[in-house]
Amino acid sequence: MFELKKRGRQIGADGEKSRELLLKIAAKQFALYGFHDTKISAIVKEANVTQPTFYLYFKSKEAIFQELIDLFKAKLHTQVEHSRLTSGIETTGLLQRIATNISLIFQLFQENEQVARIGFFLSTDAIEIKEQMAKQIEENLAVEVENGYFHSNIDLSIVASAIVGVIEHLTLTKLWAGLKTPDELSQEITRLFLYGLIRENE
Repeated sequence: MFELKKRGRQIGADGEKSRELLLKIAAKQFALYGFHDTKISAIVKEANVTQPTFYLYFKSKEAIFQELIDLFKAKLHTQVEHSRLTSGIETTGLLQRIATNISLIFQLFQENEQVARIGFFLSTDAIEIKEQMAKQIEENLAVEVENGYFHSNIDLSIVASAIVGVIEHLTLTKLWAGLKTPDELSQEITRLFLYGLIRENE
């Protein structure tokens, strides 16, 4: 049986399930009511556990809130890291490769909506998370420019910030509103950033 130590006690597989359940319910409560109006008593009631059980896994409401932020931050960092284009991609497949990478980021927001609402919108870390995401995208773009995919006479920091801003706004207004899918959003964004709005002469 899988076991881990937590705060001086042994926690088996069943205990880990309880911990994951508390994280899931806390994410929903925080997303719905915000940090200050979320109560530990409400979390444990929905999880059908006692408050001592909560404190077995988390020192405080602040601790579980911060863990949710850290979990989202780590997932986002990994996804953006994986979105960097490798060398040797044929031009004909470039648009679809970029669209697929952006779609995966939107899927992360869709599949982790409650945690994403906390980490990307509600927490005091949200601005820092978005700045880190923009920096990571800028680093990706710099490598992709070196690989010959994009122009070198563009301010990559502006492009990166614009991408983060677009993802942030469309996640809130289109994705979570159920108006567009991750694939639909990624296709539109990719065409916009690669080809712009100018109509080509026929």
